[in-house]
Amino acid sequence: MTVPAVDSPAHAHSADVGLEPILLLLAAAAVLAYVGAVEVSRRRGRSWPLHRVVLWTGGVACAAVAAVDPLADAARTSFTAHMGAHLLAGMLAPILLVLAAPVTLALRTLSTIPARRLSRLLCSAPARVLAHPITATVLSAGGLWLIHRTPVLEAMHGAPLLHALLIAHFLLAGCLVTAAIIGIDPRPHPPARATQAVALVVAMSSHAILAKQLYASPPALFAPADVRAGAELMYTAGAWLEAVVVIVFCAQWYRAAGRRLVVGEGRVERCAEGRAGRQIARRPA
Repeated sequence: MTVPAVDSPAHAHSADVGLEPILLLLAAAAVLAYVGAVEVSRRRGRSWPLHRVVLWTGGVACAAVAAVDPLADAARTSFTAHMGAHLLAGMLAPILLVLAAPVTLALRTLSTIPARRLSRLLCSAPARVLAHPITATVLSAGGLWLIHRTPVLEAMHGAPLLHALLIAHFLLAGCLVTAAIIGIDPRPHPPARATQAVALVVAMSSHAILAKQLYASPPALFAPADVRAGAELMYTAGAWLEAVVVIVFCAQWYRAAGRRLVVGEGRVERCAEGRAGRQIARRPA
């Protein structure tokens, strides 16, 4: 049985009209700020890869599409549309945004004092805790379970502002866990690869189990057939996006291992050359 929306459609639509321009303005400002920073870097003689500009723009676009109509309006009455918004804002957009390396760009283009403040923030104890793969995974996966297996989803149903806050949560939590696992920005306290791998497996398992739980026990807020379709979308499309994260993570691990191998071989060669030189020096003339 489908529960009627808390707010009337006319009220929800009028709230959307006032909220959407703000969200679109924020999205445009994010893109313009990134492009402006790229231009500042270029003027200082340091180029910035074009593909990262494309990644950032695509990530912001995905988040904006999830937050505004027509998807936002559909998500209030369709669980499948709601899950589509989650996949866009909580999984695809974070992958694109994290791989655009915004922190690196900010540190490169900010003036000295703001850059130092940002560096101190990144080195702070709260940032270290939040950026840890296990903490980020608990916040992201736990938030999904809290939203979909408690009355939180029903409370947000039909309220445009709460839906925007839900999308913001999806985006921030997704960026947090994605950056903790495949982030390319500088990290003062980089986690061990094994810890990142464990967090990735836990996040993937939690996402898949939740999809199966929703399929087997649909929330009363939506029609059961609609929930099952959304759960299938969550499971299938989520698995493809998680596969992208796995590929990027393995590629990063492989490159890091290759660099360590090259460095190690160089040290071995230098040590061997040093020993050979000392042996030659000790030979009698």
